[in-house]
Amino acid sequence: MVSHTHTKVDTAPKRSDEPIWWGLFGAGGTWFAMLTPITIFVIGILVPMGLLDAEALSYERVSSFASSIIGGLFIIATLALPMWHAMHRLHHGMHDLKIHTGVVGKVACYWFASAITLLAIVFVLMV
Repeated sequence: MVSHTHTKVDTAPKRSDEPIWWGLFGAGGTWFAMLTPITIFVIGILVPMGLLDAEALSYERVSSFASSIIGGLFIIATLALPMWHAMHRLHHGMHDLKIHTGVVGKVACYWFASAITLLAIVFVLMV
């Protein structure tokens, strides 16, 4: 005779905000891994070595780029997304290290990422 165990399915599970934070974590990690090295390579290596004309990064051109919608979104994403990744990693890393800060730690981490995001938006709008 085969015994069947029946597991009761929770038809009204508690809503979680974790998908939002994991989504920002994933977006930030992807941005940081894929676009930040290219940005550093261009600005930190190609221009100083003279392999890319320094005039390509003149104040006027960079200001024009930063003032465009694409440039503004690029700057915001470059500053904000990796910060969301880092703060989510910090929040869960503290838990892994048995430093249980509870809701206070979660709010502090995500508040800081929110503040950086807001500052990036303000910065772009001021350009």
